[in-house]
Amino acid sequence: MPQTSEFTDAYGVAIVYDVHAAEGTPRGVVQLLHGVGEHAGRYGKLIAALTDAGFIVYADDHRGHGRTGIRQHGGPEKLGRLGKGGLRAATDAVWQLTGIIKDEHPDLPLVLLGHSWGSFLAQKLVNEHPEAWDAVVLSGSALRTIRDLNAAPLNARWEGKDATGYEWLSRDKTVWQEFDDDPLTTNVPLLKLFGPIEALKLYGRPAKDLGRDIPMLLLVGRDDPVGGPRSVHKLADEYRSRSGLTDITTLVYPDARHEIFNEQQQQEVRADVLAWLDKHIPRR
Repeated sequence: MPQTSEFTDAYGVAIVYDVHAAEGTPRGVVQLLHGVGEHAGRYGKLIAALTDAGFIVYADDHRGHGRTGIRQHGGPEKLGRLGKGGLRAATDAVWQLTGIIKDEHPDLPLVLLGHSWGSFLAQKLVNEHPEAWDAVVLSGSALRTIRDLNAAPLNARWEGKDATGYEWLSRDKTVWQEFDDDPLTTNVPLLKLFGPIEALKLYGRPAKDLGRDIPMLLLVGRDDPVGGPRSVHKLADEYRSRSGLTDITTLVYPDARHEIFNEQQQQEVRADVLAWLDKHIPRR
């Protein structure tokens, strides 16, 4: 069972996070950033694979989300809404947790792993603090421009009289039902949750000349409507040409949709992540 803790952000919001211990001698730490409308508890199989492989995993419920959001808003009605400080405060809170990790494990390499909105927060943090990370994994990501990050309804291509609204997440129908039944999730679209002004703050590009050559793994489903392969390949190109990164791997999963860690080939995805980590952060 994980150890659950909390810290207070700059606006007085209590951010809830879990620490999952590694099996055996730890070889590194993974800081896991979940997507919009969900929470860290949806990543149990991935976290188990990482801890079995020797990684300590820190995973928070971001501002307005999951257990943090329930406490912040006094109930589930406003889940997903960031509250005072908006996106900047949410990003700063994630960085605050990074500081806690650094204090508790100063000698272990640190991996930043972000999915979807979590991957956009990760991109912002890499721009601002490139010195902090020894490796970065981005899942379901996109180049954060108006042309390359889809703002349209994400379930549009699967709409029909029998559509649930969750088809864009995965081909696995149990994922749709579990998301719908989860009291800590919301299917309200990001634009409505954040509002147009805060949503616009998601846009940005990889920083020029990061000054640190961080290895990066980009994972995307071929049928992911958030960005998809074209957008992710453009993101990789910009990290090479603008940021100066040289070790970038992009993996595209046929027929997979947005949540590749909950897709039909999820075992393959987890195995690919672990193989990549074995290469870049070997066991001690």
